[in-house]
Amino acid sequence: MAKLWGGRFTKETNKLVDSFTASISFDQKLAEEDIEGSLAHVQMLGECGIITSDEMEKIKSGLNTILKKLNTGEIEWQVQHEDIHMNIEKLLIDEIGPVGGKLHTGRSRNDQVATDMHLYLRKKTNVLITLLEKVQTALLDQAKGNIDTILPGYTHLQRAQPVSFAHHLLAYFWMFERDKERLQDSLKRINILPLGAGALAGTTFPIDRDRVAELLAFDDVYPNSMDAVSDRDFILEFLSIASILMVHMSRLSEEMVIWSSQEFQFIELDDAFCTGSSIMPQKKNPDVPELLRGKTGRVFGDLVSLLTVLKGLPLAYNKDLQEDKEGMFDTVETLEGSLTLLAPLLDTMVVNTDKMRKAVTQDYSNATDIADYLAVKGVPFREAHEIIGKIVIYAIEKGKYLLDLQMDEYKTFSPLFKEDVYEYLTPEHVVGARTSKGGTAAGQIEQQIKLAENHI
Repeated sequence: MAKLWGGRFTKETNKLVDSFTASISFDQKLAEEDIEGSLAHVQMLGECGIITSDEMEKIKSGLNTILKKLNTGEIEWQVQHEDIHMNIEKLLIDEIGPVGGKLHTGRSRNDQVATDMHLYLRKKTNVLITLLEKVQTALLDQAKGNIDTILPGYTHLQRAQPVSFAHHLLAYFWMFERDKERLQDSLKRINILPLGAGALAGTTFPIDRDRVAELLAFDDVYPNSMDAVSDRDFILEFLSIASILMVHMSRLSEEMVIWSSQEFQFIELDDAFCTGSSIMPQKKNPDVPELLRGKTGRVFGDLVSLLTVLKGLPLAYNKDLQEDKEGMFDTVETLEGSLTLLAPLLDTMVVNTDKMRKAVTQDYSNATDIADYLAVKGVPFREAHEIIGKIVIYAIEKGKYLLDLQMDEYKTFSPLFKEDVYEYLTPEHVVGARTSKGGTAAGQIEQQIKLAENHI
């Protein structure tokens, strides 16, 4: 079958080359965007008098017919037509005759494919922002119910200081808020129109690029035609943002895996989000958070892959750029699936408040507060730090926790200790005393929740 671009060639393309270079197996995902861009382009061609009004209406009607067939699953894509653009153009010519060939006036596949990807990524970025807000809502709902729930806070994965579980969850809320802001900001680079740049140098036809931008709701057009067809920064930016987002999901997933283990038992994950073992009947495996953690690697790979493709390319378009799509599609689908699962996973998570509360009474995470206790009484903090370090060593040797020590034991280390030290050492006091802005005290968390509510 003759290629739509085959006039210059004297022999058919090798079938292996057809298979190797064709992108229709994956760029068919851009079918709706390709038709959307074509409808705007042909509207502009008609308005500018480049084609007649009758031709414009006939092409638009043909494109809309193809769109209907696409939505009803009637279309079969053909490898011999290489990509989504040529497949749709061939379908259009079959539908309305030779006039369909006028659709490609004043454009190239180079600016056409770039436009499709801008349209696709704009749509998907907005979807991801909505999904992120659902995750934030789930975190916020759990936080509201756990302001007074206390668990050990960790540094270096060692017990550090007691914190409110709400405070811990809200840390992830703000991580995802930054991810959302990055996605929102990236729309400024996504929402720029390449169409009308031609293959690389523009076109001789008197087109109106601004009109196409208006029809497609783009904020602006690329000011340089070579940049328009070769720019993939907007995809790189998306993949970079996606990688950071996956890091945040992975860190939260790691904590859910740890917290749900027999050793911690801080949370119970809903059965609907866990699986069993084929051999050990007692097992309840946290497969969803584990897989969320594991999928981070593929998103990193998509980013590194495109960086590698782009690093040595001269201007303008090169066939290498065909490799920009599969990683983008993969990352979008990975994020959509991950975020869609994460929200209900958090919603249905049961918090074992008693296990958390018990944990903070069986460690030395309240040690900083006795140092603060002595500092308030005038002991330089560095000296107080050394005194408390010795008390901790003593308590460990005696097999006791700080609340178990008697007053006479405390006084052997400093005469400044009084009975009120025991109040200082309770988990509730330790958490409640941290009233600095952004701290873990209940009042600060309530303010943080109000602030968070304004972001979703």
